[in-house]
Amino acid sequence: MAASRRKAVAGRRMRKRPAVFLDRDGVLVRNAMRGGKAHGPYSLKEFRLFPGAAAAVKRLRHAGYLTIVVTNQPGSAEGLIDPAAVAMMHARMRREMPLDSIETCPHKRSDGCRCMKPKPGLLRSAARRYSVDFKRSFIVGDRRSDVIAGAHVGCYTIFINRGYDVCHETRPDRTVRSLSQAVRHILTSPRPS
Repeated sequence: MAASRRKAVAGRRMRKRPAVFLDRDGVLVRNAMRGGKAHGPYSLKEFRLFPGAAAAVKRLRHAGYLTIVVTNQPGSAEGLIDPAAVAMMHARMRREMPLDSIETCPHKRSDGCRCMKPKPGLLRSAARRYSVDFKRSFIVGDRRSDVIAGAHVGCYTIFINRGYDVCHETRPDRTVRSLSQAVRHILTSPRPS
């Protein structure tokens, strides 16, 4: 009996789960505009969640998806934002929405790390820890780097077109105008297989 119980527990651990990977800036958090370009917030004062973002994440979680934020934050390495401020922003997100994880790349673009999107390192790292099934998962982002990272691992890709980036080299599976439209599509469409 003890052996069959261990086998059942091991089977549950090995079962892969679907996830929704969410970019932070431009998806859950409002971008700040600098020099006519959209950037993530550099201070707590600039940090504002989109209205409805917390409710959208709750809907995904209630539907059985892991909710994992994947975010490039090169401003930390470049000295544009204090890493402690990033930590406080993420603590606020965890308080206000049910997130399984926040995966952050803190490197400069020139560092050549494996985790900065469009490379899929953040997604792969989270998938190992949370036993994610990429084929049944989604990525929602507002930049082509999100789409490329998701496509690289086999996620269904949803691009939120905010008007400041385009996807030419890798077409998203779906283009929407908001997080609420993305969530509606995820919850009403058959899961990818």
